[in-house]
Amino acid sequence: MVKFELDGSEVEVVDDGGSLLGALRDRLGNRSVKDGCSPQGQCGCCTVLVDGDPRVACVTPLRRISGRHVTTVEGLTGAERSRWVDAFLAHGASQCGFCTPGIVCRLVGHERRGADLSDRQVIDRALAAHLCRCTGWQTIREAASSLGETKEQRDLDAATRQATLETGSRQIVSEEVVLGQARFADDTAPPEASVAVRGRDQVYVAQTLHEARQLSGKVQGRRSTLGTAHPLLLPEGDWALMLRTSWVEPAYLETDASWCRPDGDPADPIANGGAFGGKARTDVNDIARDLAQSRQNTIRYLWSREDSVKYGVKRPPIAAGMRSDGSGVIRVVKTEGINSLIRSVLPDCEIEEVEVQGPPTSSMVRGSGWVEAEMLKAGLRGQTDWITSPTGASARAAIGDGRIRIEINAGTPIDWVMFRSYCIGAAHMAYSWVTSESLSVDEDGEVHDLTIRSFGILNSANSPEVEVISVGDGPAIAAGDAVFAAVAASAWLNRGCPVELPAG
Repeated sequence: MVKFELDGSEVEVVDDGGSLLGALRDRLGNRSVKDGCSPQGQCGCCTVLVDGDPRVACVTPLRRISGRHVTTVEGLTGAERSRWVDAFLAHGASQCGFCTPGIVCRLVGHERRGADLSDRQVIDRALAAHLCRCTGWQTIREAASSLGETKEQRDLDAATRQATLETGSRQIVSEEVVLGQARFADDTAPPEASVAVRGRDQVYVAQTLHEARQLSGKVQGRRSTLGTAHPLLLPEGDWALMLRTSWVEPAYLETDASWCRPDGDPADPIANGGAFGGKARTDVNDIARDLAQSRQNTIRYLWSREDSVKYGVKRPPIAAGMRSDGSGVIRVVKTEGINSLIRSVLPDCEIEEVEVQGPPTSSMVRGSGWVEAEMLKAGLRGQTDWITSPTGASARAAIGDGRIRIEINAGTPIDWVMFRSYCIGAAHMAYSWVTSESLSVDEDGEVHDLTIRSFGILNSANSPEVEVISVGDGPAIAAGDAVFAAVAASAWLNRGCPVELPAG
């Protein structure tokens, strides 16, 4: 048995050889501590304080916690919780909220030691241990810098409507989200549920995640030494402009998960966010239901980070050659619906869908097809211009002097704070994709970059500041995809329209 103090109370847990994270979530029912990559220790979502110091719980053996003091976001002082909640809500520093409790715990740990969190280098170093895919880091830095300042009263109903508009699914903005109570799919599973994980050839079921993974023989994913994979050859021809993209990872933080009772409906794997279209084809809810019915037992079905990378959908890579008149040939990995998306922007191009060995693709992943087409149009123009998304929003971006400036016409924002937060997040995602992101996939189609750090997502220190200007009026419409397209085009132009992404 391992005894330690958790959030001020003495607890005792059987040592099964697992991690502190497993004990917190599976045995002690603390679901504010999130699992985004265990046992990689790279996303920071499971960060807690151990004797006051930030620790990543998924790589901390439970046995090493004996006699120590563990503090989750639930055990912070009332003043700390209130101060950080107010700061995050004031700046829109939490969107889906999956990463937020771990980030808050780490920053409180630094705050207690007297760190100056308004110093950009200090906050960048602290955030280097984390991944936030939604916000683009800037609003988190702003929240940390504003601690102790008087905050205006927020209309959280309006903020929730703005967030829901942007994600296309229900997303709540609230104190509970900041404190880890957003109720993601696996967070809501009852304690008596058995845990099922995906093996190479079958599903393995046990009482805890640690036991199920031991049965499956899962091995932690590694970063590959293979180079960036561009699966398509450029079309032959005398082209004015060419572009070839690589495999990239959507990298939503809550890995695919669901649970179900034998006589019930499965939990929604999307929960408090849209996963950027990356969960549009997930089957974890169907598998959870089938397992629950066949075993007549409540089942939690969880993908690991490696599973999400190997089996989750990706945006389809392209290889394009363009003539100056806007005609050309665009090769794209065969994907349902992708042809019409590309043709909606470049109607005079010949589109060749090519079957390749590789991970599954989906035209539902953010901006797939039409954003690459808008980049090619901008490259032919040689300058940025307004880009309109399928929702009807339009945006224009300019990049220079380490800053991204975005103008957006998406109606009158319902809530300016969340509107700005989503625009900054979309800008970061686009800039990171064009300049830095890729996955190694071998000739047989197997993904080799399986860790958070191997995706190439820009961290806080390497992310430019984003200025957001709203020029719209009238009914609000979703702005994020227009911003994503405008910044992607501007970033590619800023790098000189190189043939291959990432552009560096």
